[in-house]
Amino acid sequence: MHELSKQFRFDAAHTLHRDIDAEPSRRVHGHSYRAEVVVRGRPDPETGMIIDLGHFERLLEAARDGLDHRFLDDVPDLGPATMENLAVWVWRTLKPTCAGLSRIVIHRDSSGEACTYYGD
Repeated sequence: MHELSKQFRFDAAHTLHRDIDAEPSRRVHGHSYRAEVVVRGRPDPETGMIIDLGHFERLLEAARDGLDHRFLDDVPDLGPATMENLAVWVWRTLKPTCAGLSRIVIHRDSSGEACTYYGD
């Protein structure tokens, strides 16, 4: 069994209602994110690949396009723009077309934070 991962980056703005640091979070602000998408499986005997990286890249474009340079509060079916919800949203976007989807990791490198989602 192998795992193969590919990453994409996106920049987006949002607001967030929270108890701590409430005032700055409620104002529109933005972050740079890095999403890591991991697939798990056995390589095809003929190609030697779990998934062709070119095909993988095209699958990730739908998720990146739905988030990059967006106001996350307006993204359909996202909910509050937390890293947890971003990971679930990317999963739901990719699951129908990405065989072997294993996990999604959303990183905010500037703050050293990450959230991993393993699916349902």
